[in-house]
Amino acid sequence: MRVVVGLSGGVDSSVAAWLLQQEGHEVIGIFMRNWIDDSVTLDNACPWVDDANDALLVAQHLGIPFQVIDLSNAYKERIVNHMFAEYAAGRTPNPDVLCNREIKFDLFRKAAAQLGADAVATGHYCRRATTPDGHHQLLAGVDGNKDQSYFLCQVDQDQLSDALFPVGELEKPKVRRIAAEIGLPNAEKKDSQGLCFVGKVKLPEFLQQQLEVQHGPIIKLPAEAVIQGESPWSPPEFDLGQALEVGTHPGAHFFTIGQRRGLNVGGHAEPLFVIGKDMDTNALFVGESERHPGLHRQGLSMAPNDVHWIRPDLRPDDHLPMRVLARFRYRQPLQPATLTLHGEGPSTLVFDAPQSGIASGQFAAWHDAETGEEVLGSGVIA
Repeated sequence: MRVVVGLSGGVDSSVAAWLLQQEGHEVIGIFMRNWIDDSVTLDNACPWVDDANDALLVAQHLGIPFQVIDLSNAYKERIVNHMFAEYAAGRTPNPDVLCNREIKFDLFRKAAAQLGADAVATGHYCRRATTPDGHHQLLAGVDGNKDQSYFLCQVDQDQLSDALFPVGELEKPKVRRIAAEIGLPNAEKKDSQGLCFVGKVKLPEFLQQQLEVQHGPIIKLPAEAVIQGESPWSPPEFDLGQALEVGTHPGAHFFTIGQRRGLNVGGHAEPLFVIGKDMDTNALFVGESERHPGLHRQGLSMAPNDVHWIRPDLRPDDHLPMRVLARFRYRQPLQPATLTLHGEGPSTLVFDAPQSGIASGQFAAWHDAETGEEVLGSGVIA
């Protein structure tokens, strides 16, 4: 086949390209330039130039055609602007999940099709399979420490139909050994951390380019001030009669539920965690200790239009509970839960055990209940 590989400049996509070569495919490398920001200094800028150069060196080493495509306008419109809007509303988005749905498996895939590609490949640690009746499956990567299937929880059947994940069958140390054995110029390159477009700038500093600093109170609440919601998925309420102001913050929209770092409030026996936000008053509520009841919830809800099925053939009928294994953050161990669709009402995911740090705007992904190998669907936490 003719396969177009998204060469990021990193080790994983580079080894993916080599593996495809070994299988006899015609391989073409494309580097996606997703973010350009002239408002930051060169010291803080996203190192896309370095990454593109690394990708070029890999392509030359493998002897494959290579080009750079500019997707920065679409990335700004579909990913970055959405991210700013979500933070401004007090929610916590996941740009990585959206990037895969909107950029890598949409615009990049369309660019590959213009080159006559039979398939597209990335360096994600996940797998794809097809059932005997033709349904495509998104499966977890063999390496449990690197499994990235969560980041693809919003792809659909069409996007999976021609997707290849060559390193999904391997563990990361094996990928590193292959890179060294075949002499890849980036064999020793460290894995990228976080979002490229943030570069060396910390996320709060990046958000302050668009979101104003609005100082507000940090309010500490004791455990007995937490009033659990009427349903397992309702956020808790707080008895403010027991509130104690312990500091100030630069804006509630810069923080997320469960966050510990960045509060800059000392003098407590145990760490403080964000347990709630009031966007109207710009108040940030915190609780002491990771055992604080304000941190824990039994479930979550998702608006009907925000529920997505990778396997629509396995979607249960409304009001019929479905046992699943679920997570709402990358690398979180899968948790037993019950998923219920409520017609035109919010869908609910109720965990067997209370979970810490559920935040609106994040994605919850659910897997099959037997092995947890297959990602069945996902939804935006309301």
